Amino acid sequence: MAGQASGSRGPLSGVAKAGARIVRWLPSFCALLVALALLSAGTHVFGQQPAAAPGSPALTISLGGDTDPANVSTAIQIVVLMTLITLAPSFLLLMTSFTRFVIVLGFIRSAIGLQGAPSNQIIVGMSLFLSMFIMAPTAKRVNDEALQPYMNKQITTMQFAEKAGEPMKAFMIRQTRPSEVDFFLGLSGEGATKTDDLPLTVVVPAFVLSELRTAFQMGFLIYVPFLVIDFLVSATLMSMGMMMMPPMMISLPFKLLLFVLVDGWHLIVRSLVQSFA
Repeated sequence: MAGQASGSRGPLSGVAKAGARIVRWLPSFCALLVALALLSAGTHVFGQQPAAAPGSPALTISLGGDTDPANVSTAIQIVVLMTLITLAPSFLLLMTSFTRFVIVLGFIRSAIGLQGAPSNQIIVGMSLFLSMFIMAPTAKRVNDEALQPYMNKQITTMQFAEKAGEPMKAFMIRQTRPSEVDFFLGLSGEGATKTDDLPLTVVVPAFVLSELRTAFQMGFLIYVPFLVIDFLVSATLMSMGMMMMPPMMISLPFKLLLFVLVDGWHLIVRSLVQSFA
């Protein structure tokens, strides 16, 4: 029986090894086929174009055209598009409500005294979905006023950028303190400017600075009740002569109990969402 079992496994193992070898060499084989197809098609890359039979399909790859304005414009648009895709995370952080959410939720974890609960992935994910909820009306305006006309070829790329920037700028200005806008206007050397004429180079940094200030103010208010619990626990331990007992060991359960009893997550999220109203 043992000999039969080993004999039955032999062909299967050989097939498995052959399959593994085929999978290993498959990408190289495909690349070789593509190279042969390009060579047989006679591309402009090598400067050779063999005569093709009438009616037969042919493949032509051209690397020239650097003097054609249309090709140069297309290349520039591709470079700009790739740059925007690379900077998309920065736009998410700087031009939406994501900054306030992630900072305040991080303050909650620090105030309670927890190091890994909730984790960074949960905080970032929750901030992302809350930002999507807040930015939904602005995104709808961008889609209706800029994206759909651009997809229907009714406006140009520059007009699309201008129309898409107007709802974003309106959202940021509503959440920005006038003092921050005046500060960056003074740094830029521009005088009094209408709200509609403010450039993004002034609105974006003013919005970020205002968001940081608001987030830290909310974080301070969150810290106060938990700080009071730490003081009470420390004073109680000192009065009982238990100076070697870490106050965090006693205060952490009380802080968690307080946060759960008052439904802290609901209060924090509701306050954050209403702060953008």
